[in-house]
Amino acid sequence: MSLLKDWPARATAEPEDVGVNPTTSEPFVAIAGRRLSRRLFLAGASGLAVSLSSPAQVRADADASDSTLTYRSLPIQLSVDQAVAQGYRADVLIRWGDPVLGGAPSWAVERQSADAQARQFGYNNDFIAYLPLEGSRRGLLHVNHEYCEGVMMFPGWTVESRTAEQARIEMAAMGGSLLEIEQSDTGLWRVVPQSPLARRITASTPMTLSGPAAGHRRLRTHADPEGRRVLGTLNNCAGGTTPWGTVLMAEENFNYYFDAPANAPETAAWRRYGLAERARYPLSLAEERFDLAREPNEANRFGWVVEYDPRDPNSTPTKRTALGRFKHEGATCVLNGDGRVVVYSGDDERFDYLYRFVSTGRYDAGGPGGAGDLLDAGILSVAVFDDDGLVWRPLIFGEGPLTPENGFRDQGDVLIEARRAADLIGATPMDRPEDVAVDSRTGRVFVMLTNNNRRGADRLNPANPYVENLHGHVLDLTPPQASWGPDHAAERFGWDVFVKAGPPSVANLAPTYHPDNQAWFASPDNAAFDPQGRLWVSTDRGGDQQRDNAPDGLFGCDISGPGRALFKMLYAAPVDAELTGQEFTPDGRTVFVAVQHPGEGDGSTCDTPSTRWPDFDPSTPPRPSVVAVRRADGEPIGN
Repeated sequence: MSLLKDWPARATAEPEDVGVNPTTSEPFVAIAGRRLSRRLFLAGASGLAVSLSSPAQVRADADASDSTLTYRSLPIQLSVDQAVAQGYRADVLIRWGDPVLGGAPSWAVERQSADAQARQFGYNNDFIAYLPLEGSRRGLLHVNHEYCEGVMMFPGWTVESRTAEQARIEMAAMGGSLLEIEQSDTGLWRVVPQSPLARRITASTPMTLSGPAAGHRRLRTHADPEGRRVLGTLNNCAGGTTPWGTVLMAEENFNYYFDAPANAPETAAWRRYGLAERARYPLSLAEERFDLAREPNEANRFGWVVEYDPRDPNSTPTKRTALGRFKHEGATCVLNGDGRVVVYSGDDERFDYLYRFVSTGRYDAGGPGGAGDLLDAGILSVAVFDDDGLVWRPLIFGEGPLTPENGFRDQGDVLIEARRAADLIGATPMDRPEDVAVDSRTGRVFVMLTNNNRRGADRLNPANPYVENLHGHVLDLTPPQASWGPDHAAERFGWDVFVKAGPPSVANLAPTYHPDNQAWFASPDNAAFDPQGRLWVSTDRGGDQQRDNAPDGLFGCDISGPGRALFKMLYAAPVDAELTGQEFTPDGRTVFVAVQHPGEGDGSTCDTPSTRWPDFDPSTPPRPSVVAVRRADGEPIGN
């Protein structure tokens, strides 16, 4: 996500990403540098071409024809409008303010209200999940709404003029939207009006807390003395779906919304999560519970993964505390071959960590009662990288340093303060670990590392001969093989750097993707695989768009073979927008993408945006929207 108003000229990560990790554990970049340097040495010593085993595993004579993706890559240039590759079309499916629930009023920028917004499509759409009702032509579409930016939503908005009603509108614009959608015979997608399955989830939706931290003393409030019910979800970034058809909504930068006083009993814990004395978006204007001087445990009730059943409009969403509390970028769910459920999640902040949850119970698709509370019991682990692999170290109360002597009185404390527990365990600080995508064909796990512009010169190494990782990289993790196939629950994985991103023209950058550099990208954020097993990466470049005349967009590539890491740009978002949420229909003929914060350039406001996409109405601000991208001839994307 981007908040460009406060950025220094060269910053590539948001200002709220404060890098609050105090640990002195060895950063991932140093480990990666030694590993890659050693592999280069071994390749040369053995007389083998480095390209056979290095992350730059490409042929010197390779070109775009090596890719299995047959479209011509878009030129990399900014525009006030979206762009899509030749032979494709991109249709806006739904915009901020469009109706979701029956009775929703028509949207107009001057007629906003919290009651209306709670029935309309929310702001800054992010994660998308398609859940089939009738194959690839009709289904449910879940969309997360990450955050709100008042200066882009309300005419004449200023920090000083912000009102309680505007705060309530923002609360109603976050969370998620559930739509029923269908495709016509002409291929055009539409939202089914008045669907009985349609739903809005907001910052006020009643939810339950489950798992080891439910009922914990640090989750109890005046309104909920048992610590088992909470109102709403905040800052829902990426997410996931489960084998039993539920949706997982990840709560990311929850620290934006709480006023957290100094010198309180929880102050140290609050600061480790980036909470400040004055919230960036003070929801305490609307509800006292967001003032931690009045309700000190309220913040502990956010930063979890929320599960809900999209096929039951009356179901109560549940925050699964066994998955840990941190700034979850996503919750990528995998059914292991032995029946256990594995959930991967990055903690999106400089120098924070990559996590994995493995369920205790096993999922039986044919068993009675569905999955039940399968995500309430299991082991949360954190990744520790070394030169030869990575080890998943469990975060279990009473083991190692996770003891009363270090301030943990039970497993609930460990999960509530998962970051501090991971610090003590010796987790590897990463460069903003974000989304995780798993290749169902090979079991390989791809992790997006967006960037880190605060690495100092003391962390230089031969593989990274520049001070700042301004453009990010992608990791390729390999679970070991078991009798059933890839074992995502194993203690140790292999790993490699799949690609170092950035423009090849920058001196000393040395990106490691395919020699066809016409589709370079930077700041990888979200990732997904299409039905053919190709990787698709969307990007979040923030203020660097303007510097490089390069938009955020959707880039596809093969992960093996002669087209390995040969990225082609399929879709370009309008200026200052971040692209997120790519989700394919099962037949691979449509990919839905979420265009977030269009027009939010430096100095932009609701009245003076850098683009008025998608309406281009001089009286209408830009509107975050979901777009359906497909081939004009109806064939699978990329083929």
